[in-house]
Amino acid sequence: MREIVATRYVTPLREGGSLPGIVEADDLGTYVMKFTGAGQGRKTLVAEVICGQLGRRLGLRVPELARMRLDPVIGLSEPDQEVQELLKASGGLNLGMDFLPGSIGFDPLAYEVDPEEAGRVVWFDAVINNVDRSWRNPNLLVWHGDLWLIDHGATMIWHHNWPGAATSAAKPYNASDHALAPFGPEVAAAAARLAPLVTEELLTEIAAEVPDEWLIDEPGFDSLDALRRAYVEPLLARAATVHERIVLDAPTRDTPSRAPGWLAERLTPRQDRARDVRTSDVTAQDAQDAKEGGR
Repeated sequence: MREIVATRYVTPLREGGSLPGIVEADDLGTYVMKFTGAGQGRKTLVAEVICGQLGRRLGLRVPELARMRLDPVIGLSEPDQEVQELLKASGGLNLGMDFLPGSIGFDPLAYEVDPEEAGRVVWFDAVINNVDRSWRNPNLLVWHGDLWLIDHGATMIWHHNWPGAATSAAKPYNASDHALAPFGPEVAAAAARLAPLVTEELLTEIAAEVPDEWLIDEPGFDSLDALRRAYVEPLLARAATVHERIVLDAPTRDTPSRAPGWLAERLTPRQDRARDVRTSDVTAQDAQDAKEGGR
């Protein structure tokens, strides 16, 4: 990955749980920046690099990633205290993702995806165990008429519990709620085409792109090479056989998300959030009316 330097903080993106921001860099480009000081921690950035770079190597549309240096001084004029604190906590190396100006969020009612492309995306998400590309939160953009994949921080769930990694990585992938499930994804064809490309050499090369400072002090590993190897092995195994364990049933629209707890708020459907806000407002108004009526 290229290394660039952030020169101006433009604005926060409040749709994600990690509060990424749009920044300008010394190459005159504009990027979505994800911060090491965010509450989800460095592992989110590790997942972004490994899975994002794997997607790009497989020919999927993932915005270019870059190592981005941040001097917290650029946030001194930021009026939002939460953003200021985030910038102060994220000095040094962070992750930049190429900003796609004019892109729009994917809407399955407005954009048709052919079964072949849907199959490639579903298969890829099965390999990396992406729990964050559901109808609740597609993490897909449409840019210049093409489908782009973003936000891979909620992948490889096993790297949050290395002792159980082998068991976790061997589990099936339930794609029933996947954003592209309604388009009849041709998973077997995708596996036949893409699985042979996921080699040990490719994954080792991708794991080497993760900055050392995002991997240090990981319990249970005596070297960074051993930790990088731990990322390679489950992905290599899943790429070979996970297509046999992909479940595509009716979507579970009436059941809660089964994502990890730290993703629960982020995966809440926007309409549910709006309804909760409206309900809260009505309740507050009722209380005020009752109070005034009792005077």
